[in-house]
Amino acid sequence: MHDGPQSFFAPSAYLPDGWRDDVRIDVDADGVIHQVAPGASADGCERLNGPCLPGIPNLHSHAFQRAMAGLAERTVSGRDSFWTWRDTMYGFLARLSPDDVSAIAAQLYVEMLKCGYTAVGEFHYLHHGTDGTPYTDRAEMSRRVIEAARSVGMGMTLLPVLYCHSGFGGKPPGDGQKRFINTPSALLSMIETLHDDYARDPQVEVGLALHSLRAVTPEELWEAVGALKDKRPDIPVHIHAAEQIAEIEQCAVWSGCRPVEWLLGNAAVDETWCLVHATHMTADETRALARSGAVAGLCPTTEANLGDGIFPLKDYIAAGGWFGIGSDSHISVNAGEELRLLEYGQRLLHLSRNVAAAGPDCSTGESLLQSALSGGRQALSRPIGQIAAGRRADLLVLDSADPSLAGHRSDTVLDAAVFAAPTIPVRDVMTAGRWQIVSGRHPGEEQILANFQRTLSRIR
Repeated sequence: MHDGPQSFFAPSAYLPDGWRDDVRIDVDADGVIHQVAPGASADGCERLNGPCLPGIPNLHSHAFQRAMAGLAERTVSGRDSFWTWRDTMYGFLARLSPDDVSAIAAQLYVEMLKCGYTAVGEFHYLHHGTDGTPYTDRAEMSRRVIEAARSVGMGMTLLPVLYCHSGFGGKPPGDGQKRFINTPSALLSMIETLHDDYARDPQVEVGLALHSLRAVTPEELWEAVGALKDKRPDIPVHIHAAEQIAEIEQCAVWSGCRPVEWLLGNAAVDETWCLVHATHMTADETRALARSGAVAGLCPTTEANLGDGIFPLKDYIAAGGWFGIGSDSHISVNAGEELRLLEYGQRLLHLSRNVAAAGPDCSTGESLLQSALSGGRQALSRPIGQIAAGRRADLLVLDSADPSLAGHRSDTVLDAAVFAAPTIPVRDVMTAGRWQIVSGRHPGEEQILANFQRTLSRIR
């Protein structure tokens, strides 16, 4: 909450219908945009120090993994893969306490804010103690990541993960997965408790994640999704799907279908769903996913780091599909790099340029950003991703003094920000009407970094 309404003046702002000059943005006391007026006077407004964009949603995050970035870059087998990386991850998370997760998440969310992310979808499966015993409050770890986000000003869609098994067909979980395991009823109870506890905070949404078809049986999936949809039909549902070739092969042996094919045929996938990765799809699956209205959650830096493969973006866009971006394992926390690598992967695959551009003479940077804003808003089920009346006042102010933007006007500034800069040159960041980053700094960043460094020193 604020003491009262505020008004801001942007020399230029990226609105739903494109760039506009001399834009007045009125924000109410609850951090919601009340009115947007292009061609306005700056009288009575706080002037912004550069071009203004909507904040970028990060639709897929495993916060604790930020602390293990760089620890899995040595060969441990004849051919390293996602599966060998996963073994390293299991060993790392076995040491983490709730205080550790708090410190890691707070540092991560400050880094996200500084690069332009203003809301995050936390795909949260680290639920229990180190021996797999639930905490007295089963939602302890969930609360820690929510409170870390609230403490730094990051918008949050918390997605508690249902994780029951180690493989298709209900295989018993392994020792490395003991901190993840819940029954559908236990997870549903946790979700409802968290939803009720944070119902009055417009910066927090609570949804559901299913880890993967490897980790839940059809009956468990139907039970969890059905129970929540009966109460809240618009609840967001996320799931990892078709990330690895081995996953495709195992799913086909188990069900006779590929993962995306199975989900579209058996899970009532609609616009409230987000299929994370969906890397390996047939042409028919690609068109069907686009028709479903679901969002493809793409995480190019993690997918590249793990050797996952390349998403069929060109065909998916042609079929009218929606997508958003996430930093996933946080090997990189850089919104610009996610967008850039997404396009560059397509250029290498198709031996052509500007693959993601919305049409002839369209800006590729703008096309990528617009998709990330729209898909992220839908996947996180929050009123964000636009500078428009009724949306949360999540704003980025670009640094006009950054050399990557020198000489650029509105028709090329987003191309320069995405393709010509190490990261999107963000100067100031607002969430819900409050400045969180000013001149590239967060007011709590020194203490947050010190806590993070102490945590890593102990863990490692």
